[in-house]
Amino acid sequence: MGNNLDAIHDITVAYPQNIPQTEKHLLNGNFPKEIHFHVQRYPVETVPTAKEELQLWCQKRWEEKEERLRRFYEGGKCFDETGQSIVPPCKSELRVLAVKCISLLYWTVFPMGTFALLYLYSFARWYFAALIVIFVVQQKIFGGLELIELACHQYFKKQQKLNDTKIKKK
Repeated sequence: MGNNLDAIHDITVAYPQNIPQTEKHLLNGNFPKEIHFHVQRYPVETVPTAKEELQLWCQKRWEEKEERLRRFYEGGKCFDETGQSIVPPCKSELRVLAVKCISLLYWTVFPMGTFALLYLYSFARWYFAALIVIFVVQQKIFGGLELIELACHQYFKKQQKLNDTKIKKK
């Protein structure tokens, strides 16, 4: 897995009511009324590195996920046995509410502001057009921005190791 991961997060998503199957359901207004998440973190040190062992580990996680979803849909429509949602200890109900309100405000204002910029200023239209061209070209040439980012990370990490060895030799 290389040196780029510190953990793997297994996320299970369940919908207790009106499960959207395709984007068409969402376009027709069939939004889920609730979404439940179960998140399990596996430190990379606990994940096997051999191909066969990793394959078995992944299969076991999928079996656990299927069992978790089966219990969810056959039982009380929740991942926790108490039936209560769990707010992580690092967050409070007030903080969660504040994040929801700020997110709602942002995602209401941002699209309107973007459309206003595109409509009112030719510079904004040219800027967005240039960005679209740049992203499409880099996707076709390099395979995606994440691969460029990963290559830069590996390059700078290698440079840091070289600098560290030079310093130790002095």
